[in-house]
Amino acid sequence: MVFTGEKPEQRRTATASGRIDMQPETLKLVADNMMKKGDVITVAEIAGIQAAKQCSKLIPLCHNITLDQVSVRIEPDAKGMAASATVRCTGRTGVEMEALTAVSVALLTLYDMCKAVDKTMVISDIKLINKEKHDIT
Repeated sequence: MVFTGEKPEQRRTATASGRIDMQPETLKLVADNMMKKGDVITVAEIAGIQAAKQCSKLIPLCHNITLDQVSVRIEPDAKGMAASATVRCTGRTGVEMEALTAVSVALLTLYDMCKAVDKTMVISDIKLINKEKHDIT
C-alpha cells in the first residue's frame, strides 16, 4: 500500500456505474417480484453497499477507509438494469475502488439471482463516472 499518512484529510466522493442486459421476460419477472430468490433489486443494492464496506478485504492493496456514505441504485430500463454507486468519505485517499466494487457486486448479485431463468445476461460498461475531493474548511 502507498503511504498516505502525510496527506491532508479531505472530503472525497466517487461515483461508478455499470449495467446488465437481460431478456424482457426476465425484467418482467423482476418487476413483478416473481424471482424465486426474492426481491432482486433490493438485495442487489444491499449487496453493493456491503461490497463497498469490504473493499480493502477484496482488493489487496486498497486502504481500509472509514466510509461516510454508500448509495447504490439499480434502475430497470428497456434492455436490462443500470447500476450506480456513490461513495463518500472524509479521508486521505479516494473511494473510487469502493464505488467500482459496489457496482460490480450489485451487478453480480443481479446475475446470480436471475441466472436460473436467463442464460443470456451480459454485464458491461463498469466504469468510474466521477471523483472529487474538497478541502475541509
